[in-house]
Amino acid sequence: MPMKMFGYRASHSRALLVMMTAGSLAACGRGGNDNQRVAAAVAAAAAGATPQPAALLKCDSSIKYGFKPDTNTTVLLVKQFKKGDALLLSGSATVTTPTAANDLCLVKLNVGPGSAGPADAPSTSPGIGIEIWLPEKSNWNGRSHATGNGGFGGSAEGITTTLGRNGVANDGRRASEIAGTEGAMAASENMGHTDPTGSGSWAMNPNGTINSPLWNDFSQRSVHEMAVKAKALAVAYYGSAPKYSYFDGASTGGRQALKSVQVNPADFDGVVAGVPALNWTKFATAELYPQIVWQRDLVDNGIPIPTYEQQDLVSNAAISACDVVGGAHLGFILDQSQCRYDPTKDATVLCHGVAGSGVVGASTSASCVNMAQAQAINKIWYGVTADGSVPDPIVDNGWNVVLGGGQKWYGLPRGTSLWNAALTRPIGVPFGLANPALAFSIGTDQVALELQNSKLAGPYLRNATGKGANGWKALSYAQLSNAFDQGVALQSQFANINSDNPDLTEFKKRGGKIVHWVGVNDELIFSLGSYNYYDRVLNQMGGADAVQSFYRFYPLPGIGHGSVNGTSNEAATPPVFASGQAYRLLTDWVENGVAPGRIDLSSLPNSPTAISLPICPYPQKPSHESGNPRQAESYSCS
Repeated sequence: MPMKMFGYRASHSRALLVMMTAGSLAACGRGGNDNQRVAAAVAAAAAGATPQPAALLKCDSSIKYGFKPDTNTTVLLVKQFKKGDALLLSGSATVTTPTAANDLCLVKLNVGPGSAGPADAPSTSPGIGIEIWLPEKSNWNGRSHATGNGGFGGSAEGITTTLGRNGVANDGRRASEIAGTEGAMAASENMGHTDPTGSGSWAMNPNGTINSPLWNDFSQRSVHEMAVKAKALAVAYYGSAPKYSYFDGASTGGRQALKSVQVNPADFDGVVAGVPALNWTKFATAELYPQIVWQRDLVDNGIPIPTYEQQDLVSNAAISACDVVGGAHLGFILDQSQCRYDPTKDATVLCHGVAGSGVVGASTSASCVNMAQAQAINKIWYGVTADGSVPDPIVDNGWNVVLGGGQKWYGLPRGTSLWNAALTRPIGVPFGLANPALAFSIGTDQVALELQNSKLAGPYLRNATGKGANGWKALSYAQLSNAFDQGVALQSQFANINSDNPDLTEFKKRGGKIVHWVGVNDELIFSLGSYNYYDRVLNQMGGADAVQSFYRFYPLPGIGHGSVNGTSNEAATPPVFASGQAYRLLTDWVENGVAPGRIDLSSLPNSPTAISLPICPYPQKPSHESGNPRQAESYSCS
């Protein structure tokens, strides 16, 4: 829906610009008359008057001293980039430095109050850093296209000597590229801090308590301030608010998208929420579960943790057992709900002579596993339980949209890369929830925050109460379960970071649209968390017909957390969105009323085994009817 239907132009913009007028008078020690005239012209533009071009702000000191939407906002930097200029603020360009695709104006903002404290503490912050990239006025397409963040956030949007690097759209493009190639004004933010380590250090006060003000910036305020300030700057610079405002993020950015529509439904006309980090404390605590399984079931008993090759042997056996469709192996599992593979019953993966569940191991491979290792992998697939128990997969395979049995949260779907080879091999860095070389830091840091004990975290978390010392290794199943419960109980201190409110009534009323997608084989964020949330929205808001009028959810089998292959099978070529495709689906829905339905996707170009499949809006799923199982026309959505 156009922004005028949100009541933004007539009321919210006008209120913002009344503050801008007053603020500009107080903020400037020089150029007062010019600033008064600029602010007055901007206020007139917001009220519906046609502005004179000379009265609008320009890419110069008129923004620096004339843009003051509220007392918390400071303009840090205004810089003009001409087409072809290297996109950097200091230092010398290299062959890899990106260049401006068109003339652009960069505006950097800081929005306080931030979090007070010692100057050297990572929990001390001046506020939210925001970058807004403005195309040349003649080149603006009337849209605002904001991007999401990743991980624990923290980037250079609030620093004047370097550009932010963490804020990206679903297809990996930064705001500067979006503004230069699309002609949309584009924005990114740093979630309220600039901690460069990627750790959760910013989230803990020097005394070890939870830093609630920065959690609020991280949870929702950073995106809200970015949306409000971008619209105000558009009025000041172009003479009108954006006709359409969008948010486009993945991972933490996907969570930001859904949190925004939950708590600030007027900020955006539509959002793309990719592989969203929903249910934050639940999934982040559960990310540590595979490592606790290794420690308690194996290390404590003198049993080696499975190597990369052993983990892949078992995961690939699961794929081979469950990926057959129409008589052919797809290379990835199309329907996880039907896969009940159990390595404790598979003689081909159990080492020779190992007594399994009704079988005797027959493998002589160096990558074979013993019974304890096989059962530990079953636990990782099933997910967190309070005591480390796991049912027989025949009875309960863990693929429960509504949590079943003793599950507190979900596990990694069968066939998912436990080691995350897709990210390990190209960059040579150990990465993955079950990789024994390095526990995933968001999981360790979140548990440390929940139990307010910095020493439980990994080595990158630093705090006055102590540096992270991998104390998590000593946690029992019951203690991890307690941390999980504390994460839920402390939601008010974590600024309701779980972002799981299913009541989207106000966003629907305003005509907003949501495209939400998830890689079923996400290696980091358990994909069933998205299914769970969408089911709760269906239950809250009247079922599929009512919800799909504004919100479509797409699971993509075989896809990982931003990786085109999230499985342990290196040869898998699951179909994937083309660059920018999810965003185009959203804009076509918002602007032209074309609701996305079945979407036929293909493997990446030049894939050795090309596959096309329909991606169905959940709760529908692909069903093979007849014909070639590697061709989309052989399937229906049902």
